Amino acid sequence: MSGFVDAGELGKTLMHEHILCDLTPKAKRVPAEDEVVITLENVFDVTYRPNDYPGNHRLQDVDIALREVGRYAEQGGGTIVEMTTGGLEPDPLRLRRISEDTGVNIVLGAGFYTEPYQDEQTLRLDAERLGEIMVAQLTEGAWGTDVRCGIIGEIGCSWPLTLFEMRSLQAAALAQRQTGASITVHPGRHPDAPGQILDILERAGADLTRTIIDHMERTYTSVEQVLALASRGCVVEYDFFGIEQSRYWLGQADLPTDWMRIYDIRRLFEAGLGSNVVISQDICTRSRLQCYGGHGYGHIMTNVIPLMRDRGFSPAEIDMLLVETPARLLTLA
Repeated sequence: MSGFVDAGELGKTLMHEHILCDLTPKAKRVPAEDEVVITLENVFDVTYRPNDYPGNHRLQDVDIALREVGRYAEQGGGTIVEMTTGGLEPDPLRLRRISEDTGVNIVLGAGFYTEPYQDEQTLRLDAERLGEIMVAQLTEGAWGTDVRCGIIGEIGCSWPLTLFEMRSLQAAALAQRQTGASITVHPGRHPDAPGQILDILERAGADLTRTIIDHMERTYTSVEQVLALASRGCVVEYDFFGIEQSRYWLGQADLPTDWMRIYDIRRLFEAGLGSNVVISQDICTRSRLQCYGGHGYGHIMTNVIPLMRDRGFSPAEIDMLLVETPARLLTLA
């Protein structure tokens, strides 16, 4: 977090997490004293209905973050890519402290989340100015600090895509061309959204081989759709590992279990697209942290990797998912 890290020192990497953030829409934010207190009696319901409990999407306790990221280090994790972009309350200086105290590399993302999280001043910016901001975040420092970002995104997109979000994508392509950083995108919740996003990025000159489309498991209903997207050259991201419930809290979606995700990824490897996929957990609520009864950042390390071995993944394939492909994407081209 304090500067450049050799790609060979990243180790096992989670490509999409949140450590310090507030994903609560501004209209629903409440004073700290009105936030949910998670107990053994309500933890299941808070996990099942995460949007119904004020404060659940607010991760801003540094002491808890230190414990959670420290556990990840003890479980074999090396790097976390922190996707808290503009509008979600990024906190670069405290992230630096967490990185230094735990020994985990934390890679901060540049850019902006979806339109509803932005202030009026940001929404008025054109693509060129948004791109200049992203370039500065990558080369000088982000949000008034000297902490530089190492990836562009998650760039937030809605469905239908807003004009601001289209400019944000064009800006991401501009920033990529100038810095060589990879782009990662939160697509709108519609199966046509990822393809539209790739079209916009491609027209703006982005390198699709260094572009990640997030949230496969809530966007598509079949692995064939994922295969078609990855065949365009981009990287697809399964980042809901650890979420195994019937109810999707942001709409209607048949969410898979972890083993179902693993079989989809197996199909990508069989199709020769194993280097076009990364995985993560997208932790963005208190109820998914171990301190509150959840699985924590180490879930992939301690639980998913053994499931993958049981289902035929070789050590080399697991390293491709968690070490080699992340290292390639986090290296400035």
